[in-house]
Amino acid sequence: MMPFYQTSCSSNGSKAEQESQSFSLGAHHQCIATLKGQNSYTSSLVLAGKFLFTGSSDKEICMWEQKALTSTIDASIIDSVIAGKGAVKSLVILADKVFSAHQDHKIRVWRIENHYSDTPNIVHLATLPILRDRAFKFMMPKNHVQIRRHKKSTWVHHVDTVSALALSNDESFLYSVSWDRTLKIWRTTDFKCLESIANAHDDAINALEISVDGDVFTGSADNKIKIWRKGFEEKKHSLGCTLEKHKSGVNALAVGGSSTHPVLYSGACDRSILVWEKDEGGDMLLVGALRGHKKSILCLAVVADLVCSGSEDKTVRVWRGVERCYSCLSVIQGHTGPVKCLTVTSDQQIPSDSTYSYVLYSASLDGETKVWKIFVPFL
Repeated sequence: MMPFYQTSCSSNGSKAEQESQSFSLGAHHQCIATLKGQNSYTSSLVLAGKFLFTGSSDKEICMWEQKALTSTIDASIIDSVIAGKGAVKSLVILADKVFSAHQDHKIRVWRIENHYSDTPNIVHLATLPILRDRAFKFMMPKNHVQIRRHKKSTWVHHVDTVSALALSNDESFLYSVSWDRTLKIWRTTDFKCLESIANAHDDAINALEISVDGDVFTGSADNKIKIWRKGFEEKKHSLGCTLEKHKSGVNALAVGGSSTHPVLYSGACDRSILVWEKDEGGDMLLVGALRGHKKSILCLAVVADLVCSGSEDKTVRVWRGVERCYSCLSVIQGHTGPVKCLTVTSDQQIPSDSTYSYVLYSASLDGETKVWKIFVPFL
């Protein structure tokens, strides 16, 4: 069995001690912008080329220009739309389309028009399930499923908050998960729902990721991570295995590593980030645990050999893994509420002779989305 590693980062210590630890490791960070364009908190973030898209808890989707956020130019919203009811829980990008998951049980599709002009805008394209799908399934009783004691719905519908979205590696399929405990697969060309896995978990599904080799990972409030696979000639997904090392609900998943060596990171209410790797037989093995946050892990983001984690403890931690040995490079403080979502990318500017630089976006329940520059020393 593979060895189990635990980070050397302490979960205790004052702010000064944490900053001293970060400095001693050679990594440092600075806040370069704070966004306050939305009336409530940001519940989802995604980068798309030169744009940053943010989804809010009050149903607003906003488009920002990345260049303005990482320079001295005053940042302002390029365009925004109001969609559905409740929070925008997840956003994914496919070419000129934006898919958004909503608290009102819907998935919406948007087109970015005038993409290369100075005034691009967001236009509503479709709402999933589409009308043709709904009408056809409704006419046939075999497509109806029991959702409550005296209520039925067709299997193409989510009947609770859609919590996360992900695209297949070839971008042919959109995956969605929901607090209704289902996993659904949609075709991205015509938005048809192809498959629905009922009771995929025993409780609400909070997180979804797809690895480079096609494995579909779902994380749930039932403390479990499940891996779903579809063989080359198979029409439906089936359960590959279940990972049960977390002691409380799983809130976040992120995939890193390489095409030949994928790594899964999972964050939960038990304050830990677990590191999983695939062995030669295709099984996922627990190989590490990153501990240091004082409260629940709410979000994760991966770039290169860095893992960024946001927590209910109001901090963001930046971790680096080298041959399964992880260390905490930086503890980022600045938010006054739990950190709800993250996204991170390599800095487009020319790197220095001694450090890599990255741009990290963090959104908190304090209503602020902050933009950070992170400088990491060469190994």
